[in-house]
Amino acid sequence: MEPKLLDLYCKAGGATKGYQRAGFYVVGVDIEPQPNYCGDEFYQADALTYSLEGFDAYHASPPCQHYTMMQNITKNKQAHPDLIAPTRDRLVATGKPYIIENVYKAPLQGHLRLCGTSFGLRIIRHRFFECPWLQLELLPPCNHSDVYDPWHKDGVGQREKLSKAMGVDWFMTRRCVAGSG
Repeated sequence: MEPKLLDLYCKAGGATKGYQRAGFYVVGVDIEPQPNYCGDEFYQADALTYSLEGFDAYHASPPCQHYTMMQNITKNKQAHPDLIAPTRDRLVATGKPYIIENVYKAPLQGHLRLCGTSFGLRIIRHRFFECPWLQLELLPPCNHSDVYDPWHKDGVGQREKLSKAMGVDWFMTRRCVAGSG
């Protein structure tokens, strides 16, 4: 069964698509209609009041206007609410893994910075992530049904079987030896 993730402030689902590719069933919530949302389910609702029950993990991308560099020019920071602290309070209270994403200068705790260029994209787009849980906890659980067992070899086509099981579609030079992991 797929783990279920709630994506708060989801918009069209930029983060959603990544979570789906990682094996999550994703429910998106945004205060505005999102007719092009790419997730599994969408609900138009307020992220600060939507029920957090029934989910395994959470992602939140509160609006960033309160912290953007543009506020130095427009000087209307107070026109945009700071939703990070109330969002964090709600997510911490669940006791489950969560990630909050935002821009530079947003008050994220113990943040991790990623950039579009880090993923082969031709755009410098730094985003910061608060993720107090071990990243491995967000991965789907193991599924040991229908797996290849290299420790009990049958001697026929071992290299091909190991390559297929590992998802390797290029030539492997390592000799396949039972128990060599």
